[in-house]
Amino acid sequence: MSELSAVYLPEPTAGRLLGSWQPDVPALLLVAVLGGLYGWGVVRVRRRGGSWPPARVAAFVLLGLGAIVVTTMSGLAVYDRELFWPAAVQNVGLDLLAPLGLALGDPLRLAVEALPEGGAARLRRALTGRLVRLLTFPLVSTVLVLATELTVYFTPYFATALRVGWLHELMYLHLLAAGCLFVLPVLTREQALPAWCTHPVRAALVFLDGIVDALPGLVVMTHGTLIAGAWYLHHAPPGSDVHHDQQLGGGAMLGIAELVAIPFLLTVLAQWARAERAQAAVLDRRLDDELAPAAPVAADGAAELVRPWWETEDGEVAERVRRQRPGD
Repeated sequence: MSELSAVYLPEPTAGRLLGSWQPDVPALLLVAVLGGLYGWGVVRVRRRGGSWPPARVAAFVLLGLGAIVVTTMSGLAVYDRELFWPAAVQNVGLDLLAPLGLALGDPLRLAVEALPEGGAARLRRALTGRLVRLLTFPLVSTVLVLATELTVYFTPYFATALRVGWLHELMYLHLLAAGCLFVLPVLTREQALPAWCTHPVRAALVFLDGIVDALPGLVVMTHGTLIAGAWYLHHAPPGSDVHHDQQLGGGAMLGIAELVAIPFLLTVLAQWARAERAQAAVLDRRLDDELAPAAPVAADGAAELVRPWWETEDGEVAERVRRQRPGD
């Protein structure tokens, strides 16, 4: 189609972006399947007499599934073949924002609690299998996320996906899966990471991941060569500055990556604080149970002088008592 006969979309104002929608059948099917399975799990747990926090349901549905819907069917999808920045926002939303929302819903723990005993055991074995352990190993999954972003933009992958519909849908799924490989194991209450990945280590990994996730946006924003330049030079509306458009896309990627990193890190810190409180409560209960009179009564009614048990025994509880009684 020549430039004279080409039909361009109106300028993407905020109102048009909010009001423009187009269906994406594969994305709708994915959202329906994920939402249906999650809803089934919640119903199953509650029928068994258990409970599932409404906040987790809201995070999974509104932030997780909602991000998939917005990135694949909103005005971003309407304009992603004419301008680069909507496509960049789409991709980073699927790679970072949607996985965070899905992980906050903790679907792995929900599946374990909802499945029968045999199914839950098989799922746990799958989570600890060699391939899953390799793909979700924190440093490996971080590299996979970075490699996915760089492969999309600095190989023919993205430019080809703009022309080929099925590859475009596959790219969506690729980005979503890469993000989930890192986020889901970090936030789930299931033991999906090695034992050395304690909460302090997870917080450090999330901080490192936030830095790594910013790199693709910086590279795109400062890259001198146009990404999918032949496509956007031909399809961009007349008068558009495709170089500026790419800078906007890179800046959006950078900004969204840093915004997502903040709640991600805060969630890990909150989990760390809850774990510390739970451990302290367990220690307090053990202390209450074990703290007993240490001086048995002798035959003449006088107390036999003995050393307190916390001075003679080893163990976490005894050590804690010694720290709390420095004057004894």
